[in-house]
Amino acid sequence: MTTTAPSPGHSPIRRPFAAAALVTALVGLLFGLLLAGAGPASAHAALTGSDPQDGAVVPTAPEEVTLTFSEQIAMGTDSIRVLDPSGERADDGAPRDLSSGGTVRYGVPLHGGLPDGTYTVAWQAVSADSHPVSGAFTFSVGAPSETTVALPSQEAGGGLVGFLYDLARYAAYAGFVLLVGGAAFVLACWQGGAGVQALQRLVVRGWVTLTAATLAMLLLRNPYTGSGRLADAFDLDGLRTVLDTKPGAALVSRLLLLGASALFVAVLFGAYARREDEKERQDLTFGLAIGGAVIAAGIAGTWALAEHASTGIQPNIAMPVDVLHLLAVAAWLGGLAALLVALYRTPHIPGRAVRRFSRVAFGSVLVLAATGLYQSWRQVGSWSALTGTGYGQLLLVKVALVAVLVCVAGLSRRWTGRLADGAGAADAVTAPDADSDPAAVPGPRTGAGAGTAGEAVAGTAVTADDPQGAPAETDEDGGVAPERAAQLARQRAALTATSRRRARDADPERSGLRRSVLIEAGVAVVLLAVTTILTSTEPGRTEEEAARGTTAATAPVSGGQVNLSAPFDTGGANGKGTVRLDITPGSTGSNDVHLWVDGADDAPMDVPEVRLAFTLESKDIGPLPVLPDRLTAGHWTASGVQIPMAGDWTVSVTVRTSDIDQTTIDENVKIG
Repeated sequence: MTTTAPSPGHSPIRRPFAAAALVTALVGLLFGLLLAGAGPASAHAALTGSDPQDGAVVPTAPEEVTLTFSEQIAMGTDSIRVLDPSGERADDGAPRDLSSGGTVRYGVPLHGGLPDGTYTVAWQAVSADSHPVSGAFTFSVGAPSETTVALPSQEAGGGLVGFLYDLARYAAYAGFVLLVGGAAFVLACWQGGAGVQALQRLVVRGWVTLTAATLAMLLLRNPYTGSGRLADAFDLDGLRTVLDTKPGAALVSRLLLLGASALFVAVLFGAYARREDEKERQDLTFGLAIGGAVIAAGIAGTWALAEHASTGIQPNIAMPVDVLHLLAVAAWLGGLAALLVALYRTPHIPGRAVRRFSRVAFGSVLVLAATGLYQSWRQVGSWSALTGTGYGQLLLVKVALVAVLVCVAGLSRRWTGRLADGAGAADAVTAPDADSDPAAVPGPRTGAGAGTAGEAVAGTAVTADDPQGAPAETDEDGGVAPERAAQLARQRAALTATSRRRARDADPERSGLRRSVLIEAGVAVVLLAVTTILTSTEPGRTEEEAARGTTAATAPVSGGQVNLSAPFDTGGANGKGTVRLDITPGSTGSNDVHLWVDGADDAPMDVPEVRLAFTLESKDIGPLPVLPDRLTAGHWTASGVQIPMAGDWTVSVTVRTSDIDQTTIDENVKIG
């Protein structure tokens, strides 16, 4: 292919870097506007207070120790432990949920008659975004003393189990990117690629990676949020507990969707790849695109429903935004991986396919910029958190990597244009390699022996003798023996493929595109790693709030929050108890509802079913049903409960304590 050096005014490097500079400037401006007016966000829970306080010296032993958190958490029976100076337990058992009025507080009663000395409080919980959090502090009764208790040096979710869980998380993201992006590349950019084995292997490996990583996360979830012991990954009771949580349900849903995606992949690389009729192929393309988009959005939703997007401000907006963000990442980076495989491992790729991917990548970058800025606003909240916290600094690294990726992508886009111009009417980048079918490789042929042992290789005539000039073995009739003929054919195919590969590699346009795409892929791998770390890092807003020791994000809402408590009796065994309900902010629009069920002994009561309904009889509205999600034993929650207008509403709480015993409590509350 003949090429012409670009003029100084049209450098393939200058334009991409100018575009990247413009994108970076716009990102910086939008960051400033968003963070300057940012309100509080929410993600990892943080300990914001305790009674007694850390390091306090109290004259007499308290009756209980209470901990206050920045957001809702899930606690188990052994989540708060109080140890005396000798390391013995000083508490009376499972924590009690003392939350009320929007303040999240848990307490654990202490033994009576505790002696003077220094006591250690160690706690561990799971925040509403599915990440484990833990900590420890000390207080003293009478006067400080020596203690044999060593404060835990390993945070929750750390150690070998934490490393394996994070590795599985990274593998899940990578598998999702390859599966969705590779399939999208075939359907949207190069439909003929459905029959290419290299692309088939890429997508199937993405599916296998995502499936294996999801299974690993499901097994590791129990020790990851609890004991930290790898052996507990196979504890059936622990697995059963995980399945009752929101993250566990999300992982199971992902596995079910992966079953559907396996059928999609089978059709894509089976019936679709073999379809020759153009009309039928178009119809099947449309059907696969719709079905694939639904499955991909569902898989992306399993992350959005269980992690950062599902908690904090504006969850009804944040979750679909998170789904769009993940789909854009997959379309860009997964398509980039597919393009890289096509450039290196396939005989040819049409120039129009490269141009189509260039447009898809550009659209994905725009979606990523918009959704990423919104997510950053939710999780960071201020300039000080952006520059002074680990989360904010990682976010800046991610932004820098995206800028670099945009620069290299611009360079690839320039090479794409030059490659398409050079391709001319052929509109294809052709070059067989070692993976292509040798029988399909055309080669120079001479004389009547074309197609037999007398073919010419790379312009050099080859007779029945081998390339070194040794006479070929012949059969009884004087012809070339079949085994020798097959060997010569393989040698000729290898020489032809080598010659064509050298010609392909000598093409400056294709080589330039391959190099730039390879650099893009390398930066994308690092970007994906940083993104994975971000998902398990305490957001900047929460970190700053914990350092200040305030509860700005979850302080009681004045003039509107609804709190009520009512007894119930279903009539059956263990059918008596109390229902407590918090509605925040208690106004029209979106509200968060937390519901607690306590037994007759004031301990959390885990009942089979709890339902809510809201009715405004004066306007003939309702009942509006609400099905809360179980957060932990005796605690249910529902986000985004819509109250359409202000008024005196009737809140109906249905509690079922057995297969046949249930009751409904009606309470009147003023909302708005």
